[in-house]
Amino acid sequence: MAVTNKLNLIDSFQLLTDYFAPKIIGEVNDVYVKIARIKGEDIPWHNHKDEDELFYIVEGSLLFEVEGQESFTMNEGDIFVVGKGIKHRVSSTEECKIMLIENKSTAHTGEVITEITKSIDQQK
Repeated sequence: MAVTNKLNLIDSFQLLTDYFAPKIIGEVNDVYVKIARIKGEDIPWHNHKDEDELFYIVEGSLLFEVEGQESFTMNEGDIFVVGKGIKHRVSSTEECKIMLIENKSTAHTGEVITEITKSIDQQK
């Protein structure tokens, strides 16, 4: 799904209709570039056993929880990399728009499957 045309990151959020449903907007080598809208607390605690995950806050604020650490808030322009195997979850009281950079093999909610979990095919 290589983007062959110019893409405006902000405009690409119009492709999203649901919260917690990442959408692949491009790929670079073996990683996907994804966007998602977050609102609420539906993301379960999970990890990605063999993959790191990059979060970039495009708009809004995101509460980030990492197991064994004090939670923190990410704001527009902030970047955070969750290392492989680290248990985490995110939430937001108001809508937050994020960009994710993940290996193509990264499962949406790791090995934890819930009603919001999306397969890679559902993210295309």
